[in-house]
Amino acid sequence: MKEHQTDKKSNHTLEADFQKEANRVALVTIIGNVVLSILKLLAGILAHSAAMVSDAIHSASDVFSTVVVIIGVRLASKESDKEHPYGHERLECVAAILLSMVLFITGLGIGAEALKHIFKGDFEQLQTPGILAFAAAIVSIASKEGMYWYTRYYAKKIDSSALMADAWHHRSDAFSSLGALIGIAGARLGFPIMDSMASLVIFFFIAKAAYDIFKDAVDKMIDCSCDEETEQQIYDCVIKQEHVMGIDLLQTRVFGNKIYVDVEISVNSSFTLKKAHEIAEEVHETIEQNFPKIKHIMVHVNPAE
Repeated sequence: MKEHQTDKKSNHTLEADFQKEANRVALVTIIGNVVLSILKLLAGILAHSAAMVSDAIHSASDVFSTVVVIIGVRLASKESDKEHPYGHERLECVAAILLSMVLFITGLGIGAEALKHIFKGDFEQLQTPGILAFAAAIVSIASKEGMYWYTRYYAKKIDSSALMADAWHHRSDAFSSLGALIGIAGARLGFPIMDSMASLVIFFFIAKAAYDIFKDAVDKMIDCSCDEETEQQIYDCVIKQEHVMGIDLLQTRVFGNKIYVDVEISVNSSFTLKKAHEIAEEVHETIEQNFPKIKHIMVHVNPAE
């Protein structure tokens, strides 16, 4: 009993550490995005670039998405209670879904504005983007790619789907800045339509990122089994245990960023109930020690034929 209490205490400490890391990452990216969106907006206005203004709006949306991530991670890390005996991990998936919707709506607005200019065909009246917009696009690409790798590192470290969604939001912003860079360069070379075309390309990048985030979150919401490699590793771990003669059933399901496991093992039918229970406990503890992502394990014992 003491071992289980120690495990719960250590898990709670681990969750608290993950929460702190997620908050630190979020704070860094919020400050970075606020500064970057202001710089890009000023550059877009002063240098007469619609693509850069669209890119600034995209960066501003990142601030909101990061706030959503903070809330999602905080709620998901809450301990189980009477109303939620299986925990709150899925709230992080809800945060990721909200983030994907915000991302898509942001992109839709950018795409609609670009199409309006393209169909209107008033490009001759547009001013050529200045060199300031070109420089801002280069700075944005470098900054957002850096934020992507920074956030991605910690998302993998603490296994956070919402934080990983935020990382891809940064990557989509880097792609959109690349599109803006190409559009601005084209417009400066005498093809003003390229600036609006760049905004349209930005929309497609944003829409693709939003879809990927949404699909990943939904998959985790509907109790999909974990990947075959992990299931095989669990199977191998169980079958190696002493007195386990076979595995009659092995089922897994992903719950938020955690895994639940149901396994039926076969043991010698002449064993006493106490002995069978001890074997089940050993299997349970071994799986728990070898697979940190597994939150709950149910081990059922069958008599071997």
